[in-house]
Amino acid sequence: MVVSNAVVISPPGGAVRSGEQFPALFLATPKAQKRFWEFFTANIRNVYTRKAYLKAVCRFSDWCRERTLELEHVQPIHVAGYIEQLGGELAAPSVKQHLAALRMLFNWLVVGQVIETNPATPVRGPKHSVKRGKTRVLTAEETRTLLDSIKTDTVIGLRDRALIALMVYTFARVGAVSKMKVEDYFIQGRRGYVQLHEKGGKFHRLICHHNLEKYLDEYIAGAKLEKTPTSPLFQSVTSRSGKKLSGQPMKQPDVYVMIRRRAEAAGIKTKIGCHTFRATGITTYLKNGGRLEVAQQMANHESARTTGLYDRRDDEVSLDEVEKIVI
Repeated sequence: MVVSNAVVISPPGGAVRSGEQFPALFLATPKAQKRFWEFFTANIRNVYTRKAYLKAVCRFSDWCRERTLELEHVQPIHVAGYIEQLGGELAAPSVKQHLAALRMLFNWLVVGQVIETNPATPVRGPKHSVKRGKTRVLTAEETRTLLDSIKTDTVIGLRDRALIALMVYTFARVGAVSKMKVEDYFIQGRRGYVQLHEKGGKFHRLICHHNLEKYLDEYIAGAKLEKTPTSPLFQSVTSRSGKKLSGQPMKQPDVYVMIRRRAEAAGIKTKIGCHTFRATGITTYLKNGGRLEVAQQMANHESARTTGLYDRRDDEVSLDEVEKIVI
């Protein structure tokens, strides 16, 4: 049982972690409770979206509690005031995400006949236009230095090199990579292919660059993973030895820590993350004459505009212009 603002609730088993605090605003009646849990379990399947939206509605619930507002009394003017206040505390994309969470949840409550109207529908969020991505990228030379700096005399070294190379050569998201099984790398027509586990349960198949094929072959052979095709491809290490694979998949935080450690060891000063290699691969591909529509297909983007955010070729042009200021 979880107590939040004098409301006793029982979260469905496995839906969310027991012991967390939940928003009393949306749990005032049994009917509202039922609809609330359905929203975060049956309606939202992505664990990261669920976590972000839950955080957003909890924050709004606290704001309403401070003003003694009940669910049926929340009006557009209240939501607008909250969003206005939030704009002074968070960046525009975060504010828009909070508003989206409220709109979706209120709409779900309207459909479930918990409330009559959606007070968040008429509220406008802050304007936010992105024409250039903020993800830090590496040059082709830096990326090659990073890959070559990883010692491959251990299975962990083989794993790390293969994982980084996979994100570089396929423009893959770290979430798609961490879900891969051994069988998701296979040979077809004498060439290696990878099958990425993308968002929404979709699969994305790509042919391997010859370097990636080499790195994956050496890693799988060194880790002796051929006989366990359904096991995770990229596995965490055992806590005791730190040198053996555990049989459990690496989580995104594990990948991030590994990347930061490898970059530091390679002498790379840029503060990079998992998404760096997606942007680096796309930029390098386009710089060498690749086509944007093909990069979009490889990255599995719905829109070419999204792919364009990862194109950082203009960074070098800007640097050339700045260096003309000879003083």
